[in-house]
Amino acid sequence: MEKAIEVKGLRKSFKDAEVLKGVDFEVKRSEIFALLGSNGAGKTTVVNILSTLLKSDGGTASVCGFDVSRQPEKVRENISLTGQFAAVDEILTGQENMMLIAKLRGVPKPAQVAHDLLKHFGLTDAANKRAGTYSGGMKRRLDIAMSLVGTPSVIFLDEPTTGLDPEGRIEVWKTVKELAGSGVTILLTTQYLDEAEQLADKIAILNEGKIIANGTLEELKKLFPPVKKEYIEKQLTLEEIFLAIIGKGGQTK
Repeated sequence: MEKAIEVKGLRKSFKDAEVLKGVDFEVKRSEIFALLGSNGAGKTTVVNILSTLLKSDGGTASVCGFDVSRQPEKVRENISLTGQFAAVDEILTGQENMMLIAKLRGVPKPAQVAHDLLKHFGLTDAANKRAGTYSGGMKRRLDIAMSLVGTPSVIFLDEPTTGLDPEGRIEVWKTVKELAGSGVTILLTTQYLDEAEQLADKIAILNEGKIIANGTLEELKKLFPPVKKEYIEKQLTLEEIFLAIIGKGGQTK
């Protein structure tokens, strides 16, 4: 399957602190790829480099076949970025937010595009209400809907459920799965282990500036010896895998 994202030896420092120390990974088209790590691990730095908001100090990275350093305009034409907090104008209605983005991107028939996306994300009934009255999950869905204007091939979701209640998180999870099912490639960063477990086709664990494990959940489980059989066979959770890989886990009972 064709690669949507390819990263090799990515490095980045801020003053005297080396945040990325040679990061390598690749994401296939139509895949949900989770970059999992604690706060300060470098997840947002990776996303900012891939979305051309930040220049790397070394290594290479390409998105949709375009080099992020040498062809940033081409990269921007093919991507969308949703940050850690919903970037909606709370004074405007949902419809007005969508129309604003559609006009800024110069898409044909902006009103129709806004209508179709609001309908797809279940926001038609709230289209003429101010976004400031939306719940957290609704705001996030509107934010993601806005990011789809112009039909990007790759979407970066930087900690998409930060600050949401359980119901809002489930709403966003459903949306992400639907997007991937439509053929969009998604790279999401998260510090929530259950989120990566629920959504991702592949998981990469970023710790202290390096990818220390990368694969499907089943592949990550195979990094450990078979669990002991007592009365029942205990299955490893992603939390146990994560803590063990970064060196903070105890012995599995």
